[in-house]
Amino acid sequence: MGGMRVAVVGGGANCEHEVSLASAASAVRALAGIHETVPVTIGPDGGWTGVDGERLTFAEAVDLLSGCEVVLPVVHGPGGEDGSLAALCELAGVTYVGSGVRAGALAMDKWATKLVAEAVGLRTAPGTLVTAGRTGRCRFDRPVVVKPVAAGSSHGVSLVRRPEDLDRALTEAFVLDDRVLVEHVVSGREVDVAVLARPDGTRLVSPALEIVADGLFDHAMKYGGHADFRLPAVLDAADAVALRTAAVRVFDALGCDGLARVDFFLTDDGPVLNEVNTMPGLTAHSQAPLMMAAAGLSYPELLDTLVRDAAWRGPRRPGAVGTGRVVL
Repeated sequence: MGGMRVAVVGGGANCEHEVSLASAASAVRALAGIHETVPVTIGPDGGWTGVDGERLTFAEAVDLLSGCEVVLPVVHGPGGEDGSLAALCELAGVTYVGSGVRAGALAMDKWATKLVAEAVGLRTAPGTLVTAGRTGRCRFDRPVVVKPVAAGSSHGVSLVRRPEDLDRALTEAFVLDDRVLVEHVVSGREVDVAVLARPDGTRLVSPALEIVADGLFDHAMKYGGHADFRLPAVLDAADAVALRTAAVRVFDALGCDGLARVDFFLTDDGPVLNEVNTMPGLTAHSQAPLMMAAAGLSYPELLDTLVRDAAWRGPRRPGAVGTGRVVL
């Protein structure tokens, strides 16, 4: 299979707009010389622009995507990663990279992810779902993390150690979502694992990456160039197997496809799932590409693999998922 015409969609009308632009620009550079790339951007207002920055109607944007052999939707967060772009591509009969509608929606919803993970035997942090009408009933007797149910890049996330600070944290989280998750702080190492689904049903699982942070791994630390990544993470054999097994189990239970990053806390009692990112940061220096490089796939090879695997599968019917075996 030779080079293809690939639409790379970045931006998005959400709080992760700038992060998505960076991921998309990096992907376009990496794919140059391998495929013909067609950059497409969704603005903060939801409007679409094409290759030369020309404003597109929605119908024109769909026509542009339909004229490409594969769409690489690099839009993190709501309106993209949550299954929205997957739904658009499926309705238009366009081949696209990554998880389908159901997996994107489930994984973006941190409460739903917890329920799915616990149903297949994974541990998650004890937590409470809070809606705007129930804030007065939310009480805690230990440090908690407050986060919007469906946002990303640590936006709206607060570490709360004193009861008097809870209302402020809830108010900040409700700016981004109408549902908020309040979870107990988990004492453990922050460890991520990347999973790549291949068309033959196999799962390539990366070495684990440890994030060393003093306090909350927040947006400023994540994107300010101050993150301390340890790759591969120093793990004993039992913990390494437990993390890989747990990552694949939740990946498959959610119905993920393409590339996903699975975030854990590694405690004395084993892994505790934090969240699943079905469209993780995709610059060359983001966690998932770094982990896949450690697994033997360079950044350009990873993106080329994602594009070619999607082309091999072709357009997907709504709700189609597959199962696979694990390559450790």
